[in-house]
Amino acid sequence: MAARPGLLFLRLGASIALLLALSALLPSSDAYDPLDPGGNITIKWDVMEWNPDGYTAAVSLYNYQQYRHIQLPGWKLSWVWQKKEIIWKMFGGQTTEQGDCSKFKAEIPHCCKRDPEVVDLLPGAPYGTQFANCCKGGVLNSWAQDSANAVASFQVVVGQAGTSNKTVKVPRSFTLRAPGPGGNSPYLASVVNGKSASSLEPLVECTSHMCPIRVHWHVKVNYKDYWRVKITVTNFNYRMNYSQWNLVAQHPNFDNLTTIFSFNYKPLSPYGTINDTAMLWGIKYYNDMLVTAGPDGNVQSELLFRKEPGAFTFQKGWAFPRRVYFNGDNCVMPPPDAYPWLPNASPRLSASLTLTLVTVGTAMAFLLVHA
Repeated sequence: MAARPGLLFLRLGASIALLLALSALLPSSDAYDPLDPGGNITIKWDVMEWNPDGYTAAVSLYNYQQYRHIQLPGWKLSWVWQKKEIIWKMFGGQTTEQGDCSKFKAEIPHCCKRDPEVVDLLPGAPYGTQFANCCKGGVLNSWAQDSANAVASFQVVVGQAGTSNKTVKVPRSFTLRAPGPGGNSPYLASVVNGKSASSLEPLVECTSHMCPIRVHWHVKVNYKDYWRVKITVTNFNYRMNYSQWNLVAQHPNFDNLTTIFSFNYKPLSPYGTINDTAMLWGIKYYNDMLVTAGPDGNVQSELLFRKEPGAFTFQKGWAFPRRVYFNGDNCVMPPPDAYPWLPNASPRLSASLTLTLVTVGTAMAFLLVHA
């Protein structure tokens, strides 16, 4: 509902709903993504019922980002109470610290901190501790790819708070922390092991680029009215499987995409009627898991484009994408002088063009420098 950062209060009978749209996962200079202009994380704080000394609220996080997941180790949500509130109980989540609850003797609160930080429960948490849309270890998939798993929720029983719309004060200074751009992305230092085998730092195959992900865009065949591209995404990380991976590419000919094999496809159209941006991801139970480095550590697809008269050309690198994202991370593009120039059409050379593209390096590689 909320497309921009801000607060919205809705009063419905005995409940209060607070909607807060955050784009704070990125630094302020990078918060606006031109390929996903409406992307945000929306937090809903919904007071469900009043208690003798406070209320019970359902808190939900909605990942409205089109292609950016929140991956392991997951999200952390914190806020600041405006009064002397405490958390008596929680379901579907837990705070990272209890704080000083020494003044309570009979019933001990779950958390007494003025600025509690909440994390999701792990999958398989005891049934009595669960809540709807909980227990994913803090993982939220992107909205376009998997909206059913783009929502997380937990329930909090708040004490020492107001007991009506007039006396309750909703928290302030919400902060959402998550791995990814602007967050705690794994740091690529070397190909040697980190401090422990469970480290999230990439353990990368020794290559000339030393990046965990490579996207290979191969201009494969040039037909009279069509042209074909083969995309290969290779995982060089020995330590990470990329489940629910996705790829976003920007190219002016996506408006004339006729066939795609082995991948799901969704046009993003961030500029209204201009369809030049595609989101690609794997088919469930077939290639939606990009496994660790090795013989099976890649996924492939082929795309068939119809040539648009007057616009189509193989000159000046036109056949290669303008921008590539893997799981929301920007890939490093080759310099402009590295793009090859090819003939626009030649029926006699169509059989050998594929071989030429391979041997002279006209299949371009785009490298992801962060896992």
